[in-house]
Formats: sequence, structure tokens, C-alpha cells
Amino acid sequence: MPRDTTSTSPTLEEVAALAGVSRSTVSRVVNLSPHVTDEAVLAVQDAIGRLGYVPNRAARSLASRKTHVVALVVPESTAKVFADPFFASVVQGVAIFLADTDYTLNLLIASETDSNKTKRYLLGGNVDGALVVSHHSGDHSFANISQNLPVVFGGRPLLEDIIDSYYVDVDNSHGARVATQQLIEAGCQRIATITGRLDMPPGVDRLSGWLAVVRGAGLGDDLIEQGDFTIAGATEAMRRILDRDPSVDGVFAASDQMAAGALAALRERGLRVPEDVSIVGFDGDYFSETSSPPLTTVAQPASALGAKMAEVLVDLMAGRDVERVTIMPTELIIRGSTRTP
Repeated sequence: MPRDTTSTSPTLEEVAALAGVSRSTVSRVVNLSPHVTDEAVLAVQDAIGRLGYVPNRAARSLASRKTHVVALVVPESTAKVFADPFFASVVQGVAIFLADTDYTLNLLIASETDSNKTKRYLLGGNVDGALVVSHHSGDHSFANISQNLPVVFGGRPLLEDIIDSYYVDVDNSHGARVATQQLIEAGCQRIATITGRLDMPPGVDRLSGWLAVVRGAGLGDDLIEQGDFTIAGATEAMRRILDRDPSVDGVFAASDQMAAGALAALRERGLRVPEDVSIVGFDGDYFSETSSPPLTTVAQPASALGAKMAEVLVDLMAGRDVERVTIMPTELIIRGSTRTP
């Protein structure tokens, strides 16, 4: 019989009646139990679609002791999260992957709250697992929760953290080496670097890649300034570099935002890019595309990285075998900010 559409939302019993199965069979299908025949699954799914049935998540959580919620934790300020395209791309990748699962995504900007409060929330039965991006060496609470909750990090945790953490990353050191080699091939002899924060793995690894190449080429390794992964910080860092040595002719900035900040400082001093100074950034985001000139950069697949983090976490929560470390590829994109060899 056709359903009275003026009544309340369809029930589990109505789905069972339309599918010709028991109520418990419908419940097993809704909760993704493997102990259901393919024929029953198809019948129940068809009935759910025809009736527009929406499972009661609260009831399912009580029955399964699962929340079907994943937390994405970002230990940064709100201003930085919404100003940095890297975070937006990671969130997009996570959300796209989870859209095809039964999990809902919660975003926690952890620096806006007490870290112990965030830890209590994560371990209080509110989520089934957590993703952590922009991890700092001092964020011990987020490293330690992995003993009691499935956690996947975006980026390699530093050595002082738990050594068996699951993480997805790019080879930041290799990307920095490729970037610095590009400057050498462009004819640069006095190469500086503007680093990110050195309590974060990307900052540490990109600095180590730069050091390996300039030392291997017999070039000076003293022009190092921190830029904090921000435009303003990099502008100040570039000014300090120019004050120390006006003969600098190449710059590796550890993010595209910082490369944009370096460009501003170079323009202030009347220096041309790339004629006087060549610059290479890192990220491959819209800062590299919209800068003048467009930036040569090491592009990392931020959206794909977010999707892979979510995939690893879902597999962990399901008890499937998972590779502890996943490394995503980077790509050097040559644009107008470096001289042609």
C-alpha cells in the first residue's frame, strides 16, 4: 500500500514490511553488518530509497557504541586556519572521502580552547577517531591520545612524539632539495631560505633539504631566517636577509605565502624578480598562481592528502590492516619567479 505522506517519518518497521524482511534484518543492513545476504541488502536499500527512511543515529550509536563522528583537529588560531589555503584543501579532501561513508566530520580548532578540554572531548566518547593537521612538537596531548583512540596525523610527528603514530605526509625534505637545486640551476650563488616554524615537521624537514643542497654545492648556509608560515613574517624575514647580505640572488621560501611576503620585501628594495633575485616557494596553492610574477613552487597534493588521511582512519576504525606511513608525491612547477638557466 502507498504510504501516507502526511504521517511522521518512515519507521524501521515500515522499511521491513516493504522489503519483506524482519525488523532485525533491516537493523543489520543499516548498521553495515556482514551477516546479511546480498538479496536482503538490495531489498532493504530499495525500501529505504522508496520510503526516504533516515536511520536514527542516536539509537544506532547506543546500540553499536559508535558515534559515527570523526574529529579533524587543527592546533592553530582561527585566523590562520581560514587564511591558509592548505587547510581548506585538506578539509575538502577529508569531507569528500567521508561523504561516501557513514561518518560525520567535526572541525576542532584546538588553539582556541584549552588543550586538555579538547583532549577530554576526544576521549569522552564523542568521536570514533581523530585526524590532526598542523601538529606542533609541544602538542603532546594529541600525540598521546592515539593510545586510546584511532588517530591519523597529517604530517610526520616529531621524534619526541609517539614513534608508532599513523601519518600521511609529503617528502618535505626532498621537495626542498628539488626547489633549492632549481635555484642553483638558475645560476644563483648566494641562496637564502625563509623557514616555517621549527617546532613543526614541515619547517624542520624543508630546512634540512635546503641545507643538504647548499652545503653539497659548496655554497654558504648562513642566510636562514624564520617566517612562521605567514606573509607578514616572511616579509620581515626577507628584510633581515637583505640587511645582512644585499648580494642574495636566490630564495627558497618554505611556503607560497612566505614567498609572496618575500616578493613584497624585494619590491620595497627595488629588486626585480627573477632578474635580480629568483624565488621558489612550496605548496602550489593560489598564492603561487596569483603572485606577480607567478611563483615557481613545489606543489603538494593537499586535497588528496586529506582524503588519504580519512581513508587510513576509516580503515583503522574498522580494524583493517593499514600502512603506518603514507608518503604523497610532490611536483616542481616552474613559473616566472626563477631565471631560465
